[in-house]
Amino acid sequence: MAVDLKPLVTLLAIVNPLACVPFFIHYTQNFSRQQRHHTILVASFSAFVVIAVSALLGLEILGFFGISLASFQVGGGLLLMTSALSMLNAQPADSRSNPDELQEAEVKSAIGASIAVVPLTIPLLTGPATMSTVVIYADKAQGYVQILTLVGYGVVIGLATALCFALAQPIARVLGKTGINIMTRLMGLILTALAVELIAEGLHKLFPILGR
Repeated sequence: MAVDLKPLVTLLAIVNPLACVPFFIHYTQNFSRQQRHHTILVASFSAFVVIAVSALLGLEILGFFGISLASFQVGGGLLLMTSALSMLNAQPADSRSNPDELQEAEVKSAIGASIAVVPLTIPLLTGPATMSTVVIYADKAQGYVQILTLVGYGVVIGLATALCFALAQPIARVLGKTGINIMTRLMGLILTALAVELIAEGLHKLFPILGR
């Protein structure tokens, strides 16, 4: 059975840890080496946990609130489209946070407190768009093997995040702001196409007449 890599590509495009590298560097500049390593480990593991929980429990949560998957698929597609448009405009990663979250991050970094979970993991790395995407792909999964594969993709995302943050300084030197913006725009282009696909599929389920 062939492994579907589309969920992994989508998640890499949404999470886009490269875009968070400048944010990580800025808010950990006052951290010791040990604090920085701790932040990397916690943020990477937290990103995995968000994806794994969304894959394993997301559909049950939708059922509890009585939300149809088709409606959720359209809403999730719109969230993806919003993220994709921001990425196409090369907007900084901190645009995913509100001013209160950014102010809290400034305070935490000044006193050396952890910013790994909030706002680094949520919402900068794994926001609502990431969660909704995982739930949509979890519904498409056929059997526990594909669900576990989706959870495995969460491990890949966590490792990619850890690698980008661990090599944050070299990445910033080599790519620079322009290079990171180019990568962000490329990811945004991929994400736009995937968002359109999800919205179209959801609308077809809601209004079958559109498929005629």
